[in-house]
Order: sequence, then structure tokens, then C-alpha cells
Amino acid sequence: MSVAKLPATAAYAIRIAFIAELAGHLHRYGTTAQRLEGAIVSAARRLGLECEPWSNPTGLILSFSDPQRPPGESDTTRVIRLPPGETNLSRLCEADRIAEEVTAGRLDIAQGHAALRALDRGADWRANLRQIFGFGLAGASVAGLLRLPWLDIATAGVIGTLIGLLLVASRNSPQMREADDAIAGIVAGGLAALVAVFVAPLNLNTVVIASMIVLMPGMALTNAFSELTSQHLMSGTARFFGAMTTLLKLTVGTMIALTLVQLVGLEPQVRAWRPQPAWVEWAAVVTAAWAFAALFRAARRDYLLVMAAAILGYQISRLGGQWLGSPVGVFLSALVITVAGNGYARWRNRPGALIRVPGIIMLVPGSTSLRSLLVAVQQQDVSAGQGAAIAVINVLLALVAGLLFGNLLLPARRDL
Repeated sequence: MSVAKLPATAAYAIRIAFIAELAGHLHRYGTTAQRLEGAIVSAARRLGLECEPWSNPTGLILSFSDPQRPPGESDTTRVIRLPPGETNLSRLCEADRIAEEVTAGRLDIAQGHAALRALDRGADWRANLRQIFGFGLAGASVAGLLRLPWLDIATAGVIGTLIGLLLVASRNSPQMREADDAIAGIVAGGLAALVAVFVAPLNLNTVVIASMIVLMPGMALTNAFSELTSQHLMSGTARFFGAMTTLLKLTVGTMIALTLVQLVGLEPQVRAWRPQPAWVEWAAVVTAAWAFAALFRAARRDYLLVMAAAILGYQISRLGGQWLGSPVGVFLSALVITVAGNGYARWRNRPGALIRVPGIIMLVPGSTSLRSLLVAVQQQDVSAGQGAAIAVINVLLALVAGLLFGNLLLPARRDL
């Protein structure tokens, strides 16, 4: 078996091409600006390059130079236009493994570049089916966590599945992708209202929110505040307004559906009833954890780890909230999950995102954000949604504080 060429002695252009390819993949898999830039600087340095990266939610600028040459002689800049990334834990781990192999000299750079390119393959029908099922199960699980009646749980699950089908179908249509959030809001609001008219009363707004839980930009809001606090101001600001745009599209779609239902003379029957016993909530925690493992595209061998992180994060938040109040519970959960993720990354030399991302997903304030907008629009009164908006801010502050102090308590040795 031949030994790979030392990475720092490979051709300059080949090293640049590898780093640019790696950066593009990390961006596609939902890596935040500060972690992506840190990972790229570290990998470039191990390949004998100087790199100054600049990341934002829709692109990358990478400036390279060779420290062995006179200043200015080898300067090269790459500008890469990319769509906003989506979390893909299995491919993130694989890209990280390839980068480790290349920078350690165990894999030739050209082979590593080809291995990264191979990750661009499209999802097969099994992966699409898991995504669709994950949408439906996540909607039903969130309704179960809120202890809604069985009809509400079933309605949220069915609507979530239909939204999953819509999202999978829209991947190859740029026009549909631009409007898919609004269309999802129309589907969720319209179907929930029809069930409330013709079948039985529902907790209407809550069912709509639960069915669209996967589309809620709670993680994007959290990442935006995390980037802002780490002084990545442009990326954080862009990500924040992107999340707000998603919220607005979901709200617009939902309000179009509810308004159309009223215009045709139908009156949805609304109730506020949560009769389920405690075991329903415990079961929903497990099913929600599985759903998010599927939606985050975790590798099969990592499912139990991802599920355990999601369950741990939720339980710490819930128990801490009962004892000391909701914001404190969220802070403690984010703190513990961050420490656990950093510890896992040190121990196994794998991305801590396997624990960190699923561990905070059920804490992010996406559903509360949408509720505040829905209430404000429905009642045509900004003050009506102020309570929910303040709750969003409290959760975001607690989350970001937990992430910051968790990194102080056990600093990460690796950026991912």
C-alpha cells in the first residue's frame, strides 16, 4: 500500500481546490460562520496555506496565499455562491473524516477531493421517504409533547407528512422552492381549519404550528444570535433576517388559508384542551428524537447518539424549568449539551455537532416566534403578540448564554 504524498508538498492549485471544496461542503451542511471559518483556517494551515475565509449564509470568499513565497506573488481569491445550508450530520461527519485523513497525510489530496465530490450525490428514494416520514412524525410528536387531544395529534401528523411531500417535490423546482414556506402555511392552515369545521374542534393555532415545526427557523435564529455574539456581524444579521423572512412566509400562507375559509362561510371550531396523561409526553419525546435524527440525516450508527442528545436536552430544560423557571432550564440544557458535545469531540475526534445540534433543537424558539406573529396578525394588534415575542427573546438569550459558557467551561479542540 503506497503512502500518500505529504499534503503540504502537493501542488499549490490542488491544495486550494481541496480547501475550497471542503469549505463548500461544510457550508452546505449548515455549519455556522465562526465554526466553518475556524475549521477552514485550521485545515489550510495543515496543508501549508494561509487562508482568510469570509462566510455568510449565501456564499463564501476564500483568500489564499503561500507563506513560502514572497508576499503578493501567490495571492488567490475564490468567490463561491451557495444556497443557505441544511443540517446533514452524516455528510458533515464524512467531510470531517476526509479532511482529517488528507491533512494527516493518510489520503492523497486528489483522492480526498474526489471523495468530497462524491458526497454531492442526490438522495435516494429511501432517504426521501425517511424525510417525509420524519416531517409527519415530528408534527405529531410536538403535538404529543403539548399533550393535545388525539385528533389534534393525528391532524398535525397528517399535515406534516403532506408538507414533507411538498418539500421533497419542490427540490427540483426553483419557483416552488421560493414559495414553499408560504404554500406549506396554506396547506397547514387550510387542512387544520377544514378538520375544525367538519370533524371536531381543534386547538387550531397550536395544531398548525406543530404541523410546520420542521420549517420553523428556531435553529436559524439561534445560529444568528450565536454568530452575532462571536462578532460575525454580517453573517449573523443576514441569517437573522432570513429567519424572519421564513416566519413571515409561513404566517402569510397560514393567514391566506384561514381567510379563504372564512370567506366561503365556514367557521372553524376552536378549543383550548390538553387532556393527555404524562406518558403521552414521554412517548412523544422519544418519537420526536427519532424524527429529528432522520431529518438531520444522521448516519444509521449515530441514531442512538443523536436521539440521546435530543432527549437529554429536552429533559434538562423541562426539569430545570420546573425548578428554576423556563429561561434557566434552557440555559442549563444548552450549557450541558455544549459541554457534552465538546467532550465527545475531544474523546472520539468527531464533530461535536452530533450532540450539540440535536441537543438544542427542541429548545429553539421557532414555534413561539410563529405564534407571536399569528396572534398579532389575527387580532390586528401588535401588543397581542408581545408576550410570545418576549418569550422568544428570553429563550434566545438563555440558549446563547448556555452555548457561550459551555464553550468556556470545556473549550472545543475542534471547530465542528
